[in-house]
Amino acid sequence: MVNQALLRLDFELTRARRSGALAAKIIHGYGSSGVGGVLRDAVQQALRGLQSQGKIRAFVAGEDFRISNETAWRMQKLCPELKRDRDLGRENKGISVVLL
Repeated sequence: MVNQALLRLDFELTRARRSGALAAKIIHGYGSSGVGGVLRDAVQQALRGLQSQGKIRAFVAGEDFRISNETAWRMQKLCPELKRDRDLGRENKGISVVLL
């Protein structure tokens, strides 16, 4: 399941970039155990790798997606639509936000 999710992540990020999107919200869920799931961890690890490879500009985990987070603030300056995102400031551990 994780491998399929990572393939889908790559496909959707490529599709978003080709469509001209500046950012994408990844909904990966938090896991049913209450301590975070395997899928969430794998997606965020993949995003860290993509960022270090220069394939995405930045990403922020949902729990850090708030105005006071430096990365989230820079992302909002570059993509103002993120300021209106309903998850901004809600500490949603089931998402990650990506700047393409």
